[in-house]
Amino acid sequence: MSEEFYRMKRLPPYVIAEVNAMRAAARAAGEDIIDLGMGNPDLPPPDHVIAKLCEVAQKPSAHGYSQSMGIPGLRKAQANYYGRRFGVDLDPETEVVVTMGSKEGLASLATAITAPGDVVLAPNPSYPIHMFGFIIAGATIRSVPTTPDEHYWQSLERAMAFTVPRPSILVVGYPSNPTAETVDLAFYERLVAWAKENKVWVLSDLAYSELYYDGNPTPSILQVPGAKDVAVEFTSLSKTYSMAGWRIGFAVGNKQLIAALKRVKSYLDYGAFTPIQAAACAALNGPQDIVQKNRELYHKRRDVMVEAFGRAGWDIPAPKASMFAWAPLPPALKEMGSLEFSKQLLTHAKVAVAPGVGYGEDGEGFVRIAMVENEQRLRQAARNVKQYLKSMGVNTPAKGAA
Repeated sequence: MSEEFYRMKRLPPYVIAEVNAMRAAARAAGEDIIDLGMGNPDLPPPDHVIAKLCEVAQKPSAHGYSQSMGIPGLRKAQANYYGRRFGVDLDPETEVVVTMGSKEGLASLATAITAPGDVVLAPNPSYPIHMFGFIIAGATIRSVPTTPDEHYWQSLERAMAFTVPRPSILVVGYPSNPTAETVDLAFYERLVAWAKENKVWVLSDLAYSELYYDGNPTPSILQVPGAKDVAVEFTSLSKTYSMAGWRIGFAVGNKQLIAALKRVKSYLDYGAFTPIQAAACAALNGPQDIVQKNRELYHKRRDVMVEAFGRAGWDIPAPKASMFAWAPLPPALKEMGSLEFSKQLLTHAKVAVAPGVGYGEDGEGFVRIAMVENEQRLRQAARNVKQYLKSMGVNTPAKGAA
């Protein structure tokens, strides 16, 4: 009875959990921690969405089992969103399924389409479910870069030429979590052609579709003609409408993949609580000013963070999209490693960030900073960081306080 369970042996310790535990202990001790670690929106959902949740929850008929694939109105609302935003036509009956957040959708689809020993191509660094959803399902992961340059395509070609068995699935996620990198439609056009040529399914994670900056909307892979032959895409209401805890997401695209996901989910769950699904309809169908408002707010936070941390002595590249910055460790402290640096920052600067190594070994040397505190708190974090860097002998700019 002492032997560890099979799937537990395939899961390494969750590195980010170490920092999370330290943060929780510090807060329990009464310390004021500026939490830039978890991508947990600090903004509320729109009022009309909450009102719809309360309205439907008052109905006695709303408290029974819901539909695993999602209520028809919500699937139709998501199809309409794709039509408005991307010019993509989706059949709500066969090409859309509601998931309990994009994370659950990815994990359930991995369960549906993966056989033990299958090889899956996943970006490194990436959001952990991109790799571990398939590892839990019994697959083997072959890493490919996250940065979408020519080296990326070379890695795909090497993977197909030298991996046995040949990879059958590729996961992509742009805007990237954690690196915040983006791609254009030409990238997806090349990817769809590659996938068709190599007979590979493509799973696209588009959770940050609406958090783009500098007037550059993020594309969908499904905008490419013929993409639905090989691709399915995941989106979420978590960041777009600040509804993270509601756990509503979607998978859309290829009918065969969507049917497989529906079938597995029919065994695993009865769908999200009906009032939540009704409120999600209100989010997608109602006024969309909240989307632009949130985008502008995160944009301002991005600019404040980059400027304030830069004056504190830590240069952080401005992300093009998402609610994260992918920050290289200050050069003088690079040898410390991302996990130890994150612990030091929490202990001495009272600032929580996520260690890059928690997103794959290629994330070493970076930390992910979530822009989930207001501008005043971001400036305070920069001041705290400045003092920490000074205590470590790191030269900080002489003029201008952070």
